[in-house]
Amino acid sequence: MPSAKVLNEKKQIVNDMTERLKCKAGVFVDYKGITVVEDTEMRVKMRELDIEYNVIKNSLMKFAIKNVGFDALEEFLVGTTSLATSNDDPIAPARVVREFADKLPKYFEIKAGFMDGKIMTAEEVNSLARIPPLPVLQAQLLGTMLAPITSLAIVLKAAAEKGGAPADTDVDVSKKDEASTETKADEPAAIEEKATETTEEIKETQKVENKEEE
Repeated sequence: MPSAKVLNEKKQIVNDMTERLKCKAGVFVDYKGITVVEDTEMRVKMRELDIEYNVIKNSLMKFAIKNVGFDALEEFLVGTTSLATSNDDPIAPARVVREFADKLPKYFEIKAGFMDGKIMTAEEVNSLARIPPLPVLQAQLLGTMLAPITSLAIVLKAAAEKGGAPADTDVDVSKKDEASTETKADEPAAIEEKATETTEEIKETQKVENKEEE
């Protein structure tokens, strides 16, 4: 029979696991056959994203899942099991675990997961993993929000440029009208001046003829 010390240690582990299951999201993994190098690479990636990852004891985890109402997960607590959890990005554990499951399909397999207190199947975890990282989502959202504004600015600019052309034409026509008016205004004076010149010429001709007759 385990000593009181051992029992207290196990009880503390169960309590820690229970609190850990209250995080935003987690993924249970079957990791049999993975090499030390591959395991180290994965753990480094997990730490970079503030994901807690470690191997768990199925017997103790069974007590923890009952404490948070995750009884349905008990069927997955067989064989080798590890757990990846996050309190910051709920999608990060699924994304990283799926990345390594794709690289090591024979040795690394998703069992199940949970997010915001709800259990997820392996298929649901894989679907969640396809969602882009938060910075990418934010950029996409910003682009979607700015698209209508950008389109409106383009339309307004085009309308302003198109509206400016008739205005220039109006100015040109106005100038032509003014020039035409000035020309028409000058025509009577020119005609009168020409008539005067013709009359003078007739008078001079008559004078010459009278002198010849004398």
